[in-house]
Amino acid sequence: MRAFTYERAGDPAGAAKAVAATKGAKFIAGGTNLLDLMKLEIEAPTHLVDVQDLGLDKIEDTDEGGLRIGTLVSNTTLSAHPRVRQDYAVLTRAIQAGASGQLRNKATTGGNLLQRTRCPYFYDPNMPCNKRRPGSGCAAINGASRQLGVIGTSDKCIATYPGDMAVAMRLLDAVVETVKPGGDTRAIRIADFHRLWGDTPHIETVLEPGEMITAVTLPRPLGGKHVYHKVRDRRSYAFALVSVAAVIQPDGTGRVAFGGMAPRPWRVEAADALLPRGAKAVIERAFADARPTPDNAFKIPLAERTLAGVIAEARS
Repeated sequence: MRAFTYERAGDPAGAAKAVAATKGAKFIAGGTNLLDLMKLEIEAPTHLVDVQDLGLDKIEDTDEGGLRIGTLVSNTTLSAHPRVRQDYAVLTRAIQAGASGQLRNKATTGGNLLQRTRCPYFYDPNMPCNKRRPGSGCAAINGASRQLGVIGTSDKCIATYPGDMAVAMRLLDAVVETVKPGGDTRAIRIADFHRLWGDTPHIETVLEPGEMITAVTLPRPLGGKHVYHKVRDRRSYAFALVSVAAVIQPDGTGRVAFGGMAPRPWRVEAADALLPRGAKAVIERAFADARPTPDNAFKIPLAERTLAGVIAEARS
């Protein structure tokens, strides 16, 4: 591991300012992704700013009837919260489908949104990777791509966003709250938070240098039946080949979002309207612009079968 300096932040704006002031600085909270990347020297921060003591670990009702989740709320705490279990059950199910109990105890809400891809070429420093070293090329495009993206990718990168929690949050239309180094705050729709790769796959979110997530806000509950199905190579501690999050109302209308398919949680609102017509119609609309590789073309029919199972469960 390379040498780095360390400090504990005293307040959110101060933390943002400290990261912005030092080239190569990073925030650290639970560290469940960053520390692994540091051990492999994929990430080599010059300075770590610890934000664990900032008190951003509360879950509070909003005046609008929603829920405000502090960035430091652990995945375990969030998934077990009574209002989340009752009103946002798809979020509980998505979180509990991810990682392991030990990791969920430490992983934070903000850190989960910021986790980096699990593309095997990103994790192999001997292979070219535009996310790891911009301009070096993408070994995955002509390599083993079974687990990688089928839509929203580019000629520079076909990696996927790996998380489960964000898929449910995309379904629920969450809003990400942040603070900038100068103390200004902003609210970012989760639909806009993760970038498509384009020509700059090393830039994964719309966050500016030093900008820090402080909370995630959920709007009023949607009601309906909440379902999350995750298809993976083994039962636990594996990332999704395909995941489907859905909220389906008694009349068959609803919303659907997909994980394991794209650089960000994938939802096409125009496809939501087709839910009463069945899984095939939704998939044809949601993945109309897909560019799968020969290795991962199976993901699209797998997503259709998974969604069909979700619809059947919601109707049972």
